[in-house]
Amino acid sequence: MTLLIGGIADDFTGATDLASLMQRAGLRVAQLNGVPDGDGGIDLSTVDAVVIALKTRTIAPSKAVAQSLAAADWLDARGAEQVFFKYCSTFDSRPEGNIGPVSDALRVRLKTDFALICPAFPENGRTVYQGHLFVFDLLLSDSPMKDHPLTPMRQSSVVTLMQQQSAGRVGLVDLATVRAGAGAIAARIETLKAAGISYGVVDATAADDLVSIAHAARGHRLVTGGSALGMSLGALWGRAAGSDDPLKLLAPGRGIVLAGSCSAATRGQIAEVAKDWPILKLDTERAAAGEDILPETLDWIAAHPAGPLLIQASADPAEVTALQARFGAEVAGSAIETLMGRLAQSLPSMGINRIVVAGGETSGAVVTALGLTALRIGASIAPGVPWTTAPDASLALALKSGNFGQPDFFRRALATLP
Repeated sequence: MTLLIGGIADDFTGATDLASLMQRAGLRVAQLNGVPDGDGGIDLSTVDAVVIALKTRTIAPSKAVAQSLAAADWLDARGAEQVFFKYCSTFDSRPEGNIGPVSDALRVRLKTDFALICPAFPENGRTVYQGHLFVFDLLLSDSPMKDHPLTPMRQSSVVTLMQQQSAGRVGLVDLATVRAGAGAIAARIETLKAAGISYGVVDATAADDLVSIAHAARGHRLVTGGSALGMSLGALWGRAAGSDDPLKLLAPGRGIVLAGSCSAATRGQIAEVAKDWPILKLDTERAAAGEDILPETLDWIAAHPAGPLLIQASADPAEVTALQARFGAEVAGSAIETLMGRLAQSLPSMGINRIVVAGGETSGAVVTALGLTALRIGASIAPGVPWTTAPDASLALALKSGNFGQPDFFRRALATLP
């Protein structure tokens, strides 16, 4: 079986985001967590697309490149006609990468001299105009993303951001060209290529813009961007085959939210349930100092035997800055991720089999700790955030990017399950 599209996502929430939207477009999609040995335990004859979830957003560029190339090789060996490198719709990255270095390496490996750059997700308020990325009505550099603890985004020009990270030259496909249709976009791409430009940042402020961009990119070997473009590409390939909802097989159980993201959206979602849910705020300073606070955390869960729970490592930017100043960003982050992963391992034995995870790094830590090499994609909770299940449907996971979802997301997520 030849895959139509192969996705490479730079974090786990991004992978479920892309897989969910491609499934919504009519593709049969499987998600693999990491590059598998063999076929990863899935029957490739039953799927049109595979999304490989990596944890490469903030690691060293050389490691991100190596893992991404391994994913591309796996997809290429299984005949993927198009590879989609998925990153966050707020272009989360540091000055040295990893979006640029990974894109450069994928272009070489896939033998293509050009790739589009399209992070826009208008349905979630992420738009690009004149090459500048907006979060609703704010420039990226004025949005809460400017204070992200790992990837503070203080530049709004995607052209500039990509040029800083990439060895290739970067140009723009402006909104007037996009609105003129797929033919005009394709002509602009040819002009950029003739000028020796390797990447084209594409303006998009509405869903219809992404449809035109997808048509123009239909034959491209490599496309990069946010999940919304992945959905539009999927719609071109879509077979509308449909699949059984794996959530129908989920056993009864309790729900919990593990919130590791410090984004303004996640903090607002925590505040929304604080009035009637038990909430434990982890002592991240003790955890970062190497103290094992898991036993007392499990005791707290046992003391609250009914209803949904929320455990947070989330904090406001000032608290995060102080913690990083004392212990270092890498040490503090690793300690919290390890704690969340160990906590997740203990939950099923306590009757908790519905887990919402907020934050890309935290989601990666949880999925890795649970040993889940594949996920089945279930019903959507919000644009880009589906419920997923373990292959045997013993556990349901919702992996939410920190920036995604309305204020009532946590409450609504658990209410949608059978």
